[in-house]
Formats: sequence, C-alpha cells, structure tokens
Amino acid sequence: MKEIVVISGKGGTGKTTIVGGLAVLMENKVLADCDVDAADLHLILATKVIETYDFKAGVRPVVDEKRCTACGTCAGLCRFDAIEIQKIAKIDEFLCEGCGVCVHFCPESAMSLRENTCGEWYVSDTPYGPMVHARLGIGEENSGKLVSLVKQKARQIAEDIGSDFILIDGPPGIGCPVISS
Repeated sequence: MKEIVVISGKGGTGKTTIVGGLAVLMENKVLADCDVDAADLHLILATKVIETYDFKAGVRPVVDEKRCTACGTCAGLCRFDAIEIQKIAKIDEFLCEGCGVCVHFCPESAMSLRENTCGEWYVSDTPYGPMVHARLGIGEENSGKLVSLVKQKARQIAEDIGSDFILIDGPPGIGCPVISS
C-alpha cells in the first residue's frame, strides 16, 4: 500500500482540488483529509458520514463547588492568570493551559482534571471510496495528534479492505499537522 500526500506551504493553492480529482480517477483507495483545522474535501466529494467519534486530548480543571472555599491558593499559583476567585474559583478556559498546578495544590481537593473534548473525527462513505476526516474545535490544540489519528484510521480501513493507496489531502503550512500528514 502506498500513501500519496498532497501538501503545500500555503493555503489556497489547490491541494483539495488535486486530491478530489485524483479521487475520481484512481481506483482502490482510501481517502483522508488531514487538514483538521479547515477540512473541506468532504464538501466536494458528496460524503455520507457513517461513524462519528469525539476527539479527546489534553486536560482541563473542574471545580467542585461544594468543596471550594475560595481560598485563592489556586489563583495565586496559576502562572497563566486563568483563575478568578469569586464565591468559588472560576476558570477561564481560554487562558488555562491544563497544567494541573491548581489541582495539585488545592488544600480542599476541590479541583480535578477532566479529559478535554476538542473536536470530532468521522468515517464517511463517498462515491469514490471510504474517507476519514476530522474537525478540530476553534482555538483548540493538538491538531498534530488528530492528524495522526485520521491517518491511523485511514491505514486501518485500507488494510481491512485491501486498498492499494491512501490519498491524503494535507494541511497548509510547515507545522505539526503537516509533519503528521
């Protein structure tokens, strides 16, 4: 099985159009859209989603309102200024990096870490073969991990059905998602 990855250092250069054209022309392949920040291959290939899964990565603190005494220890230790003390500790999810210092040092054990749901990934059917694609939430991290997951599932499907090729629509740029593609 061979993988063909179409990438470019810039967006808007026609990567998706090329992959869409190859999808129509090639036989015995599995498709993967690894541009998880702005996936659009599904728009031109008339996909029908058959499976949907949550993508979980990283952690976020949660405050137990019954145990929190608003002592301020967590706010004093948070280097991201993500905690404000009101009647209880309030966490600004945009500022929080999920480091866990607040959880570790809370004298009341009023905080815990929960796994963060930061997107979804899909297995779809197209007129040109199966496709794996995803959507990362706005402002979420871990795009490289989600791309790796998309590729892993595409490989698994390709092995299961005996495909000759995996055709991958890559993201623009030079960062983690491109390297993972």
